[in-house]
Order: sequence, then structure tokens, then C-alpha cells
Amino acid sequence: MTLEILKSKEELRDLIDAYASLGDEKKITEVMALFRPDANYTVYMNGAEVANTTGTDKLQPEFTAHASLVKTYFTLNGQHTVKIDGDTATGVSFTQIKMIRETDGKDILTDYSVRYDDEYVRQDGKWLIKNRVGHFLIIEARALNQ
Repeated sequence: MTLEILKSKEELRDLIDAYASLGDEKKITEVMALFRPDANYTVYMNGAEVANTTGTDKLQPEFTAHASLVKTYFTLNGQHTVKIDGDTATGVSFTQIKMIRETDGKDILTDYSVRYDDEYVRQDGKWLIKNRVGHFLIIEARALNQ
């Protein structure tokens, strides 16, 4: 494995970690800067497609609307494997996402187990997400004890 491949792998891991950290902080504008402007984002929940959006101009208002409904996000990234081919790469990452929303005066915790299938592109020396498919494989919701 070359030094260039190792550097790219580290940069790609930093990219997905930045996506998680900035999302938790609801810094949507900064999250959008991690995507190519023409990026596609698709979400499957329990195998059914529930969202498919192309372009950060459309993604940003969707992410902002979603974040406005969430009191707290907490994301933990796990495995991340990538295959690099020059200035393009594909990757698979696994993530646990916890979201707290208020429903009928109660805090509801939803726990998501997610696999992301990604395509990345290096532009001007920086890796960006070109295509992200989120597979929300396990979804559990419960009221938090007050």
C-alpha cells in the first residue's frame, strides 16, 4: 500500500467523521460543503426508498427541515472500508445514530443502525461525497425516562 493510498484513506475517514460531527451540531451549511454540488443522497428504511435527492441546493433545505425537528443528535461511526482508484473512491461505513425528538410533550429516542454506501471524488485536492446511499437497517424508538 502506497503512502498516497494511506493518506487518501485517512482523508476519507476524516470526511465521514466530519459529516457525523457537523450533522450532530446541526451545521448544515458545513455539511453541504462535504458534498459535490451535484451529489445524490438516497435513503432506504427497512429496504424501502424514502428519499432520493440530487444537488446540495435541494439537500440543504431538506437537512435543515429535518434538523429543526430534532432536539439532539448523537452519531458514532464504526467500520469504514474504501477502494481508491486515483481521484475516485467507493466506501462502506457503518454508523449508529441517536435522535431525540419531542412528541406529545415526551422525549422520544430513535436509534438507527445505518450502512452508508458512498462514492467519493477528489476535487482540487479535497475529497467530496458524490453519491451517498443510507440503508437504515435497524430502527428502534422509545420514550426516554424522565
